[in-house]
Order: sequence, then C-alpha cells, then structure tokens
Amino acid sequence: MTTEKFEKDARTVHKFIQLYCDQKHKNAQKIEGFIELNYKNKVLGEIQYNLCNECEKTLKISYNNLLNCPHNEKPSCRKCPAPCYEKTDWKKVASIMKYSGMQMGLLKIRKLFKIGKG
Repeated sequence: MTTEKFEKDARTVHKFIQLYCDQKHKNAQKIEGFIELNYKNKVLGEIQYNLCNECEKTLKISYNNLLNCPHNEKPSCRKCPAPCYEKTDWKKVASIMKYSGMQMGLLKIRKLFKIGKG
C-alpha cells in the first residue's frame, strides 16, 4: 500500500467513526486524543479525535488493522481474501461505515439545495 493510500484510508475511517460517535453517542463522555500517523517509518501527521470509549477502541482497532495490512494493493475490507477483523469488530465497523456514508451523502445533497436556493 502506498503512503498516500494509507494516510487517506486512516483519515477516512477516522472521519466516519467521528461522525458516527458525534451523532449516535451525543450524551456519552468523550475522550480527546490523537493517533500519530506513522507508516513505513515516516511520520505523516496526526489524527485528533474526541470520541467515547467504544468508538475510540474501534478507531484504534481499525488503525492497527490498516497499519498491519499485508496487501500491496489493499482491497476493500469487505472483499479481502484474508480478513484481519474479528467478526464482531467487522460488523461494528461495517455498521459505522454504512451509517456515516449515508449521512455524508445526505449532507452533500442538503448543501446542493442550499446553494441552489441562493
């Protein structure tokens, strides 16, 4: 996997988990923290988050799985021939990705209509 692909995927999974946590766990106590993006001995920056315990754990699992992905051409996790997620973690991440993907799509549609009304 290229450094650019790794960074893009890490930031994307963070964005999806953060959106999910912000909307689904509004009343949960949040933890501020960060993950240093370090791939192939190159520091790429950091991801700052403000997540509940459950979502922080999911983010760290996702990041570690991405960091340790053995594929040169990383497939989507759904199509991976050798999944690294445990089944319960995979179901949780798939649910988060589905929910957040739908929410992001709706946000884009809402912005289009706001722009159109001038």
